[in-house]
Parts: sequence; structure tokens; C-alpha cells
Amino acid sequence: MRAVRYHEYGPAEVLRIEEAPDPQLVPDGVLVRVEAVSVNPIDWKVRVGLARDVLPLELPVIPGRDAVGVVEAVGADVRDVRVGDRVLGLGGVQDTFAELAVLTAYAPVPEGWTAGEAASAGLAPATAMGALAALGDVAGRTLLVEGGAGAVGAAVVALAVDRGARVVGTARPSEHAVVEALGGTPVTYGEGLAERVAAVAPDGVDLVVDTAASGSLPDLVAIAGSADRVVTVADQQRAPALGVTEAWAENRSDWLRAATDLGERGRYRPRVGRELPWTDVVEAHRVAERGSTGGKIVLLLDS
Repeated sequence: MRAVRYHEYGPAEVLRIEEAPDPQLVPDGVLVRVEAVSVNPIDWKVRVGLARDVLPLELPVIPGRDAVGVVEAVGADVRDVRVGDRVLGLGGVQDTFAELAVLTAYAPVPEGWTAGEAASAGLAPATAMGALAALGDVAGRTLLVEGGAGAVGAAVVALAVDRGARVVGTARPSEHAVVEALGGTPVTYGEGLAERVAAVAPDGVDLVVDTAASGSLPDLVAIAGSADRVVTVADQQRAPALGVTEAWAENRSDWLRAATDLGERGRYRPRVGRELPWTDVVEAHRVAERGSTGGKIVLLLDS
């Protein structure tokens, strides 16, 4: 098969498309013919070597964490998917930017979603579910989401609202409509956040999820009133000193289905900022590194 690979850590220019061995199907996985993949922050962070101590990988590496495609084979333990089904899901730590990928967490693609949207609904919802799992029952509680219009933050807003939470989501003014469309109440992030949150949630905030790593974690702890009411999926640097819980994505199909179920009901749809052919993978990584893309960067594979 053809795949994007890099043979050394470095800038985006180390990425190239070349022949690579087909992936090996595992008992709990599905082999898909990939239609599209999205670029996540972890992809370029791993590529430049920032995570080599905690995520050691054997070079050459195929980047990519999530994908959408049509199932070509199923593992011996798989009972809920058949050959020919179209699914989105998660591969390993890095391994989906290829013509073929093995997904060990997967869910059916909601009706009406594009390939780009489906490719954007793997790691972000799984990370959001990790945060909500760490918080526990959110029904009837007021939840503040820092970065409520981002890929992970938007998923947290949608999933928490569906679970009965009242959600306040921070975002830049131009993206307040994103939070509102998901059922949340938007406020502008930055200096003065506590006052703006108090204005829309006068009874206070019960829980907080930080998805932005904007440096605001100490302020979020102050707004919540206690570090044990705050979860971060983005600021691992400050979390330990503050006593904030860190949450992570897991390869769980039920977590992905929670998001795709919302998609089927019209309550959640990932935002795509830009779609590129996978031959432009170097540019895609450059764009992702610059940040503030207004949605996920997606690579579309050719046939």
C-alpha cells in the first residue's frame, strides 16, 4: 500500500508518500480502505520529537490517529461490523495516514456526514469522552468548557448538554455561534473570564473542562473553587502542580458511538477548517502547527 511516512523526526518536510507494508489485522480491529484522515496536534508533536520520551515509536512512522473508510476485513472477535460498512474510528498511536488502516475503535458514519467530517470525529470525541468520564455524572450541573468551539471542546459541549448539563463554553466572539448551536452558552475567553462566567452562571460553576492549554488553568481552578472539580485534556504542564486531573482519549467504540449517535440526531457535527489532497500532507502539517484553523485539517485520499 501507499502511506505517508517519515524516517526521522523533524519539520513537516520529513513527510513523504511511499510504499509501505500493509497493516496486520488484529482480533478486535477492522481493516478499512481509507477515504480521509484528519491532522491532530499529537501528529505533528510526535513528528517533531516532542513526545518521543512518552510515546516511543519505531521509525519509519506512519502518522495519523483517526480515519474514515470502508471495511475490507474484520478481526476474529468483531461482531458488530461487516465488510462493506463505512466507519470512522481510531487506529494506534500513529498509523492511519495510509491507503489501508486498522481501527480498534470504530462507529458507523452518520447519515449526511462528509468524509472530512467523519475523519474529524475520532480522536476529538474520544478525548471529550475521557474528560466527561473523569468528571462523572454531569446531569443538572453547570459545566464550564475552556475552548468550547475547538474540536475537542465542541464535542464536550455537545455530549455534556446531551447528558443534562448546563454548559458555558469559552470562545472568541466570532465563534460564539458554534457554542450556541451545540446547546451551550458562549462567553469570550481571556482576562475577565470569571466576571463574564458569573454573569451567565450566577449560581456558580460546578465543573470545568480545559481543552485549550491557553495558560488559563489557574484561573479555571479559581472559578471552580477547587482543583478536584477541574479536568484538563490539554495542559499537562500545569496540571500536576495545581492538582488538576488529566484526562485522555481511549480506543473505545462506545465512546465514538456516543458522538455519532448525536450526529444521527443532528446534535453534533465536526467542523472542517480545510480539506487537502493527501499529497499535500506537508502543507497540512504546517497549517496544523500554526493553529487557529477554524476546524480540523483533513486529508482526502485518492482512489
